[in-house]
Amino acid sequence: MTGRHAVHVRGLEKAYGDVRAVKGIDLDVAEGEMFGFLGPNGAGKTTAIKILCTIADATAGSATVAGHDVQTQRADVRRRIGVVFQEPTVDTYLTAEQNLRFHGELYGMPRRLLAERIDEVLEMVGLADRRHTEVLKFSGGMKRRLEIGRGLLHAPEVLFLDEPTIGLDPQTRASIWTYIAELRRRQDITIFVTTHYMDEAEHCDRIAIMNDGEIVVADTPEALKNRVGADRVSIRTSDDAVAIERLRERFGLDAAVHDGMVTVKVPGGAQFVPRLFAELGLAIETVTVTRPSLDDVFMAYTGRTIADTEQAGGASAMLRAMAARR
Repeated sequence: MTGRHAVHVRGLEKAYGDVRAVKGIDLDVAEGEMFGFLGPNGAGKTTAIKILCTIADATAGSATVAGHDVQTQRADVRRRIGVVFQEPTVDTYLTAEQNLRFHGELYGMPRRLLAERIDEVLEMVGLADRRHTEVLKFSGGMKRRLEIGRGLLHAPEVLFLDEPTIGLDPQTRASIWTYIAELRRRQDITIFVTTHYMDEAEHCDRIAIMNDGEIVVADTPEALKNRVGADRVSIRTSDDAVAIERLRERFGLDAAVHDGMVTVKVPGGAQFVPRLFAELGLAIETVTVTRPSLDDVFMAYTGRTIADTEQAGGASAMLRAMAARR
């Protein structure tokens, strides 16, 4: 990292009528950094990315990407960024090479340079032997790699990956992230990724947790987990309401149901479990102890897990989507 800002944001807001999708966020991403927005669907991550990529206008605030203003220097920003959108955008009736060539021509790349870059990019994403194959015949992971390659074709300074593995199976997701890690080793590039997967956020140098249009906290994944500190003990009992009451009365602990299990935070979770069985006075069907995770960080700062937030926020996300299409 050079210490200079690849992305610089101050007071950024976006409203669709009465719906505030982004609520005055501040953000700095250093050159060469892999930075992540972590949060549930509908948190405002994609809306913020659209503003940074000059696809949407901000309602208030300012932002620069690669040193250029996203409002007044759109063409300069677009020449310096690559974007992989959440929804697939490759033309499945064209070959891999044709998709890349069309993209390069849109960017006005010289013919000789474009031919060289197509060769380099296809090799880079492991699709050189499939360059003449219609994308219709590609697997989901191959299509995603092609989209990432397309985003790199014009040698951008900043690559935006908006939920790059959404809809893919776990094995393909892992493969995509292996490729992204290799990309970082081979290319001098800043990567800005959005995700609602905890394991994916672990790949980032720093993350900002977004919830309801706001950044609630930002730091390295390890530093955020260290802030939480306590272990999470989750139990399934014959009566969760009684379990919550007894945990408060007998142990002085505040408990809540998360992901279908009664959950409490305690230091030394493994040592606490025997005492729990001895003193709860209620049949415990299952018990798990987990070290602090990014989901624990999210819960510590928002009061909910990401899964809980997505379930509760489904209607809100739908409202935002409807407003965005107006």
